[in-house]
Amino acid sequence: MKDYLISMFIDDEMDIDEKMEFVRLIHEERPFKDETVGLLSQEKLLRSDLIENAPAFVHKGSKRFLLPRWRKFFLPAGVLGSALAAALLVVVLFSVFTPLSVTERPPVVSHRFVIYEPDANTVEIAGSFTDWKTLPLKQVAESGYWEITLDVSGGEHRFVYILDGEREYADPTVLARERDDFGGENSILRVGV
Repeated sequence: MKDYLISMFIDDEMDIDEKMEFVRLIHEERPFKDETVGLLSQEKLLRSDLIENAPAFVHKGSKRFLLPRWRKFFLPAGVLGSALAAALLVVVLFSVFTPLSVTERPPVVSHRFVIYEPDANTVEIAGSFTDWKTLPLKQVAESGYWEITLDVSGGEHRFVYILDGEREYADPTVLARERDDFGGENSILRVGV
């Protein structure tokens, strides 16, 4: 249901006619109002500092586990017995357990790219997550919006939109940017960081 109006409202990209249509729909269609309020609630949660204010995790059981329990075991056997037991423990640990992989893959996240370009005939995207190969965006009806949803691995990525096959354009909604080696500008996307 006219998702592009909700997206434009959240991104503050409406002209006066679109604002009038949005307000009319909010008052006339209860499902549209409910969907808008739901998406605004999600946006509020994303912009909140909930994560920064989360209480720190404190593990309270480590002191009790290490000394008293193991001290009873090692003291009767003496220093030599303790050294032998420790050496045996090290040998068992290294022979039984394989080391964990240091290069774990970051999680893959489905990300929706949206740009408002009503005058463009084609819009493509290229970025580090596509090995800089271009992928076409789909036009959202006659709204002027173009979109594509891609699976993007966690981490930091660079990307750019390509309008009509020749004009490169950084995403106006992404504030993080950098100059590329060709005099253009790339948007910087951080996923799951």
